[in-house]
Amino acid sequence: MSRDAPAARLLTALRRELPEGTLSVGSEATAPYAADRSGSRPDGEPLAVVHATRAEHVRTALRHAHELRVPVVPRGAGTGLSGGANAGAGSVVVDLSRMNRIVELNPEEQTAVVEPGVITAELDRAAGEFGLRYAPDPASAAISTVGGNIATNAGGLRCAKYGVTRDAVLGLDAVLAGGTLIRTGRRTVKGVTGYDLTALLTGSEGTLGVITAATLRLRPVPESTATVAAYFDTFAEGAEAVSELTAARVEPVMAELLDGPVLAAVDAAQGTDLRSRGGALLLLQCDGRAAEAEAEEAVRLLRKRAASVETTTDPVEADRLLTARRLVLPSLERIGRVLIEDIAVPRAQLATAVREIAAVAERHDVRIFTFAHAADGNLHPILVLDPDSPDIPEAAWKAASDIFATALRLGGTLTGEHGVGTLKRRWLAEELGAEQHALQRRVKAAFDPHHVLNPGKAL
Repeated sequence: MSRDAPAARLLTALRRELPEGTLSVGSEATAPYAADRSGSRPDGEPLAVVHATRAEHVRTALRHAHELRVPVVPRGAGTGLSGGANAGAGSVVVDLSRMNRIVELNPEEQTAVVEPGVITAELDRAAGEFGLRYAPDPASAAISTVGGNIATNAGGLRCAKYGVTRDAVLGLDAVLAGGTLIRTGRRTVKGVTGYDLTALLTGSEGTLGVITAATLRLRPVPESTATVAAYFDTFAEGAEAVSELTAARVEPVMAELLDGPVLAAVDAAQGTDLRSRGGALLLLQCDGRAAEAEAEEAVRLLRKRAASVETTTDPVEADRLLTARRLVLPSLERIGRVLIEDIAVPRAQLATAVREIAAVAERHDVRIFTFAHAADGNLHPILVLDPDSPDIPEAAWKAASDIFATALRLGGTLTGEHGVGTLKRRWLAEELGAEQHALQRRVKAAFDPHHVLNPGKAL
C-alpha cells in the first residue's frame, strides 16, 4: 500500500460523511491553515481542512483519521504563539472557529456553556450584560477563541489576581482520538469525583482530545477600577519596583511592564509618544471595592523608583493605555518576523531575568523586545528576525536556549502561558526530568495510542 493510500481513503470517507462545504482540499484552501502566529513554519501544507460546525463533524474526522493513522491538528483562530497549531504535509486540520455559539449563560450560577470557536472578548461582552465577566484576558482576546485558550491554558493581563484559563474551566466536552465524546468536570463550584480530567485536558494543546464545548466560571464585574501608569528610566528598575509591590502584599489585577524598544515599536506603529516619557512603562490596575486605596498604596511605593506616576479611574483613559499594551505584538510584527518566548520566573527574580535577557541579546547580536506580566513573573522576550529568511537563524536558537536556561536556573519555567508547541520541545526534558517526561508520554499513549492527535507537539 502506498503512503498516499490512507490519505486518499480518508478524503473519500470525509467527502461521503460530512455535509457539503465542510471539507476543504487543495493548496489554495489549506495553506492559510498551515501555521499559527508563532513565527515558526511547518514542512508543507495540510492535506485537508474540516470546518466543523457540530461535535459530530469532529467525531467523524477523528474516527477515520484514527483508523487510517492520519495526523489531526485542532485549530481555533490560529493566534497561538508556540507552533501548537502548525499543520504540516499529510495532516488534516479540524477547524473549530465555526463552532461559535454561546450555548447558555446562567447569571444566577455565574456560569457559561460555550462552543470552542467563541471569541474570548465576545464571551466577556455577553457576560457583561448581566454584570459579570469572563476573567481570563489574553492580549489577543479580541481575536482568539475560548477553545484555543483552553488548549494552551492561556494566561493574560488579569491572571495575576484571577488566575489562568484553567481556573475558569469547570467542565469540558472533548472528542478522543477514536471519535469517542466524553464529558469531564462539573457545573458546580466544587467537585472532586475521580481524576481531574478537565485540568489535564486544559493546556494539553490538542494532544489528548479535541474540545467541543466548555462550561466556564464567570465573575462579577468589579465595583471600581483604578489604573496606574508609571514610567521608569530602565526596564530593570521597573521590574525591581514590581518585586517590591509583591513583597508589600499589593495584589493588582494586572501589572504590565514594557521595555523601551517595545514602547518605540508601539509609537512607530500607532502614533503614540510613550518612549519619550521613559525607558520602561508599567501599567498597573487594581479592582474591587478597595481599588483606589490599593492604587494609592502602589503609587506610594512606585514613586521611590519611577520617573513619573499617573493614576486614573476614568475607564476611557484606562482603555487607551491598555490598548497600547494589546497592540505590542501587532506593532512588532510590522518590524519583522517574531519569535516569541514565554518564560516565567519567581517574582523576586524578575529584575535578574530582565538583566540576563539583555545580556543574551548582546552576546548573540539579536534584537530582543521584552514585555512582561510582571505581577506573576511571566516575561515575553520577543526576538525580531529578518522577515525574508525562510529559516530561524542559529543565533536566534542560541539566544532562545540561553533564555530558557536562565529561566530554569532562576527556578522558573519554559512557558508561563503560551504552551510548548513545537518551539520549546527540545528543552522540555530539562524542566520535566526523565521520569516525569516518560510518565507524560504514557498518559499521551493512553488517550491517543496511535499518536494521531497533534503529533510532534507539547511532548
